[in-house]
Amino acid sequence: MRFVIVTGMSGSGKSTAMKMLEDAGFYCVDNLPVRLVEKFMELLIQPGGELSKVALGLDARSEGGIGELEQILDRLKGNEYQAEVLFLDAGDETLIRRYKETRRIHPLSQGGRVEDGVRRERELFEAIKGKATYVIDTSNLLTREFKEELERIFVRGEDYNNLMITVLSFGFKYGIPTDADLVFDVRFLPNPFYFEEMRHQTGNDESVRNYVMQFEEAEVFLQKLEDMLQFLIPNYIKEGKYNLVIAVGCTGGRHRSVTLANALYERMKGKGDYGIKLLHRDITR
Repeated sequence: MRFVIVTGMSGSGKSTAMKMLEDAGFYCVDNLPVRLVEKFMELLIQPGGELSKVALGLDARSEGGIGELEQILDRLKGNEYQAEVLFLDAGDETLIRRYKETRRIHPLSQGGRVEDGVRRERELFEAIKGKATYVIDTSNLLTREFKEELERIFVRGEDYNNLMITVLSFGFKYGIPTDADLVFDVRFLPNPFYFEEMRHQTGNDESVRNYVMQFEEAEVFLQKLEDMLQFLIPNYIKEGKYNLVIAVGCTGGRHRSVTLANALYERMKGKGDYGIKLLHRDITR
């Protein structure tokens, strides 16, 4: 029997995950008190049981027992129960924004500020996150992409990539992305904007791409950046980093940065133990 515990930060997508697992044939139980987890597991493994896939959702409303979950997971492992833990996370700014957009009350804010609830919850789940089988950061994932990641793990049974990399193009005139981990400035390259025939095109267009990539500096930049990332990424994974945003910027975020971000993505995809996605923040501005 496959037994998955779904938990993590409130607002990071637990409800979406539970619905997706249910659609995938899992028998789902949400918000069961932590102290009943072991008893629930015992009932599931009774001879003649018909359930082969079960997902159990636990969140901050189980605060009274979350502190015991770490010990329960150890005991389940000791009893050779194959319990997997899916921990869902997102950056504090993302969680706060989601709560403000939906006007919901954070379960641990106690009627106060959302920020305080997020901080308290992160402290509460710190040990559990460290024991998780899978950690997915949903900060930069669309709902469709999040569901695809879950399907890849729990339906298709593909290898899980702990690190999700986002290659992001942007324009400096609109500000550096607040969630960027690594920022690279490609304004040293000649700007296609000054050519009338390319001004209203983007780095997704062949003429702009060919113009930018004709310069030796563009190829040298990509090679050096790829070499550095090949060194950094395994060390990020070793240190437990789950989300890496590589931001490539030019003046307006439509020509040079898009071209170089596309090229970097093509060089990196499918080459390592990580997931990767490509975004162009300012391409339509």
